[in-house]
Amino acid sequence: MKDEHNYKISLVGKATLPMEKLQEVNGVTSLRHDPQKGILLVAIEERKADDAAEILQEMVELIRQAGGEVKTEKATHPVLHMTCAACASSSQNILSFVPGVLSASVNYGNGKGQIEYLPGIATPDAMKQALLEMGYDLLTEEESSYVQVEELQEKAYRTLRRHTVMAVALAIPLVVIGMFFMHAPFANIAMWVLATPILFLFGRRFFVGAWKQARHRSANMDTLVALSTGIAYLFSLFNMLWPQYWESRGLEAHVYFEAAGVIIAFILLGKMLEARAKGHTSDAIRKLMGLQPSRVTVFRDEVAHEIPIAEVVVGDIVLVRPGEKIAVDGEVTGGSSFVDESMISGEPLHVEKSQGTKVFAGTINQKGSFRFRADKVGKDTLLAQIIRTVDEAQGSKAPVQGLVDRIASVFVPVVIGIALLSFVIWLLFGGENGFVYGLLTMVTVLVIACPCALGLATPTAIMVGIGRGADEGILIKDAESLETAKRVDVVVLDKTGTITEGRPQVTAITWSLDATPLHRDILYSIEYRSEHPLADAITEELKENSNLLDEVTVTQVSGKGIEGAYEDEIYYIGNLHFLASKGVVIPAGLKQQVYQEMDAAHTVSVFTDSEKALGVVGITDRMKPTSREAIAQLRSMGVNVAIYTGDNEKVAAALAAELAVTDYRGEVLPEEKVELVRKLQQQGHTVAMVGDGINDSGALAQADVSIAMGSGSDIAMDVAKMTIIS
Repeated sequence: MKDEHNYKISLVGKATLPMEKLQEVNGVTSLRHDPQKGILLVAIEERKADDAAEILQEMVELIRQAGGEVKTEKATHPVLHMTCAACASSSQNILSFVPGVLSASVNYGNGKGQIEYLPGIATPDAMKQALLEMGYDLLTEEESSYVQVEELQEKAYRTLRRHTVMAVALAIPLVVIGMFFMHAPFANIAMWVLATPILFLFGRRFFVGAWKQARHRSANMDTLVALSTGIAYLFSLFNMLWPQYWESRGLEAHVYFEAAGVIIAFILLGKMLEARAKGHTSDAIRKLMGLQPSRVTVFRDEVAHEIPIAEVVVGDIVLVRPGEKIAVDGEVTGGSSFVDESMISGEPLHVEKSQGTKVFAGTINQKGSFRFRADKVGKDTLLAQIIRTVDEAQGSKAPVQGLVDRIASVFVPVVIGIALLSFVIWLLFGGENGFVYGLLTMVTVLVIACPCALGLATPTAIMVGIGRGADEGILIKDAESLETAKRVDVVVLDKTGTITEGRPQVTAITWSLDATPLHRDILYSIEYRSEHPLADAITEELKENSNLLDEVTVTQVSGKGIEGAYEDEIYYIGNLHFLASKGVVIPAGLKQQVYQEMDAAHTVSVFTDSEKALGVVGITDRMKPTSREAIAQLRSMGVNVAIYTGDNEKVAAALAAELAVTDYRGEVLPEEKVELVRKLQQQGHTVAMVGDGINDSGALAQADVSIAMGSGSDIAMDVAKMTIIS
């Protein structure tokens, strides 16, 4: 807590603090470390109170360099009323000077600030107050729900569009008069009447912004626009009212109302187009949010209630009917079904859910029905993490953008200086018309030097790239990975779900000598009625030559196989372990086929009656039709390709031969894969790793660019710099 100029820093762990170095920080009068409570009390002298933010930032950096860590919070808040990149730089500096704020990054592209701060010293309200004093605003967590922010942005866009349309409507006749009828009677008055509302009604935002900046001895794009148009307007007004001042000196009293009006109209038009473009970048987030149902059925005291999703709390029992989307993360307490989790894992196989298994928000239930206990709700769900990842990535800054920010922060003052210098030079050396030409030159410099393109191009390019990626099912975690990706010269691929389809297909069905066409129909009918994820592959293979039998009944044996019955005979479909538990005999010929399929790394399902095996079904994950083309395209770009997989060496060799890849390894353990990636890096390569994000997590973390496919939430969000979610 803060008492006058005393600050309490909460520590994490038991690391030894560099007390001598901390004491030497300029402005620190005393330190008191309580290792039991894990706190460091810092006293800062009165005359250094204004530098408290920098002092605390320096102390935290020293603690981290010594191997310690402090308790911090990271938050992303919308920052309002920014009009240019210089505004983002200005608001970023303001936040950085709030005591307790360790780092702040404000992105003009998405209008958000990412802030790391010391809780108990800095608060969102203190940051908000600091920004308000400079004419900006910050929405705190209570105010900044996605819907509320969207409503504010939509309201601001409607106002901007209305002002733009009106300004353009007045600017058109203003230009016509100024260009073609400038010598007509009352032309100057008509232009003044048209220009005045453009500047001071529809362009009022620029003058208000410039005034707020000037009050704090700062400047931004508003300053340039307000100065240039304001000077042009006042100069023209003077010339209209007192033309004799110039005429007595042999000069014509020109007015520039049309220049001032058109400048405002054009800048408003640019801002409207920019606001619309920024709106499109949030489409990906909007679509992700659409994966959640708006209302759910929960049981409280064994009574069903239909409530909005926002009212679901941890511990609620939620009912999921066939075909419904799952609302929040939780654990199944009753019932069973298969769930489409492809939006999270990328795997098209539906995942079986029964008592004790986890379910995730945004995934889609299939044919069954079940209840689950809500474990994570609101911003804690996996879907909320994915939404937050897109949002944060769109706000992250590439390293080159740091240079842009530094330029933007000094750009406006430099431009004003150049404009004044050009005016003075014309005034001193321009002869009789030096004042007029100096004034025009100054206005021209102020107008054309708008830093919009400089400040907006980089963040907009990043936002559009990341937003487009999200639309295509690719989450890009930070902007730095976009920059690193262009330097990649080796791509390491995992096999399953990356090169291959991730969708099971039947390779062969081998029947025993005792099997009849009726058995084919029975197998087809059982699989047709089954919810097992492999059933679709088998029915797809059999449907051309099989008949659907109505008398077949099916029982799902959870996690093991399927039982079916037809005309009082029991049939089983499952793996060897399941069939052994049923006492079924597998003839030598079929058993050899089973082992052949297994040697090829295929999944095997054996179809039997109650006594003996009737057929063996081999199922595999075939190569994607685009894999060969993608690998060839990488090679044409000068990027080498390697395949490192945990599958057996024969499968790896066959796949590598088919794709003409010479660098491949099979039966690679997770730690070996890390070492292989590290060796490539030691040879000077920039490595991209593409994997499923589970067994490959170590290699993903080691790689320069990591791309997770079919991964779980911990890997997809925490390890991979890019994640393919669909």
